[in-house]
Amino acid sequence: MEKTDKIIVGISVGDINGIGIEIILKTFEDKRMLDFCTPVIFASNRLISFHKKNLKLNNSIHSIHSTDKITHGKINLVNIWKEEVKIEVGKSTGNGGKYAFKSLEAATKALKNNHVDILLTAPINKDTIQSEDFKFPGHTEYLQDNLDGKSLMILMTDELRVGLITGHIPVSKVSETITPELIQEKVEIMHKSLVEDFAISKPKIAILGLNPHCGDNGIIGSEDNEIVRPTITEIKKTGKMVFGPYAADGFFGSKTYKQFDGVLAMYHDQGLAPFKALSFGNGVNYTAGLNKVRTSPDHGTGFDIAGKNKANPDSFKEALFTSLHIYKNRNEYQELTKNKLPVK
Repeated sequence: MEKTDKIIVGISVGDINGIGIEIILKTFEDKRMLDFCTPVIFASNRLISFHKKNLKLNNSIHSIHSTDKITHGKINLVNIWKEEVKIEVGKSTGNGGKYAFKSLEAATKALKNNHVDILLTAPINKDTIQSEDFKFPGHTEYLQDNLDGKSLMILMTDELRVGLITGHIPVSKVSETITPELIQEKVEIMHKSLVEDFAISKPKIAILGLNPHCGDNGIIGSEDNEIVRPTITEIKKTGKMVFGPYAADGFFGSKTYKQFDGVLAMYHDQGLAPFKALSFGNGVNYTAGLNKVRTSPDHGTGFDIAGKNKANPDSFKEALFTSLHIYKNRNEYQELTKNKLPVK
């Protein structure tokens, strides 16, 4: 591999029957994108050729068999399987999940081995990808299991970053999962990420309440008074600017989120339903807290429009540029603090 300071982006293709390959190819239709990074797709020639022909796309692909053959200035494709695979565009199938995992596994391995600098993942089907090797609710949990650190899912745009204190768990389990220790852990991850990944020196973080109206002083639940408020008080003693709890409906409805650098929601839909209502199609899913940078678009496999040349690549492009920005910020922070004098 030639020497360069260009960032190498490993890309997993997601479900092979979905819109993943379409948004990847459309993102790099503009050759100027190659001035920003070197993309490396983990899939197969036959798969990419099928989708190119079906969608009438004309990307020039540089096919290689290992990451030591990566060429800058080109769209690289690492062939990780040679067999013929049945592709059923728009359908949820076992093959769709099987080969989505093969792509993700290879891209993650390359990331761990420093053959690529960052990971960009196209959408998977969380049902069909399940297997003996993948028993996770989603990308976030899989990557936490394979990389160093503790993860925090953050959905973000330029003006809104929403992290989840609990992730892909049933609503019935949320209340029993919320503990002071978990809240403190997620605040710590978000604070560290805002400082190191987003270059915000003194971030302000809002925490949403668990119950409607934050429990209305115990009338609609006691967790906010007994767990959330005391924990916020303790965190404030460390010097972090953490505020709340806020009732989620009024918080988003009044645009109070614009006053904060980050927001922590108690559970998945509490944070992501308003986020996607405000930003769907332009948002980015970022896995904070890990030793490597990973982003993805904020949408799913798009089976209903797969193969019809209707998929919008904007969220995937945003995920790409966000990952490049975070990677540079993180490296700059590490460079600035590596010789930091100890506090006496």
